Amino acid sequence: MIEMTYVDSSNIQSIGYDTAAMELHIQFLKTGLYVYREVPKEVFDELLNSDSKGSYFNRNIKNVYTNFEKR
Repeated sequence: MIEMTYVDSSNIQSIGYDTAAMELHIQFLKTGLYVYREVPKEVFDELLNSDSKGSYFNRNIKNVYTNFEKR
């Protein structure tokens, strides 16, 4: 199981990264867990360190990387 880090966000509960699979895991507060494929580690690091996780997600991840919902 991927280690998830809780973050301070009004939309995102926690994030994690699978280095071997290059998968970004994002647990949203309202819609569940989504996994984004072929995401570089740098994108995960930037998301983790961003002041606004939601804004970074909307600008750099949403509609950029393929995702699927994982329940």
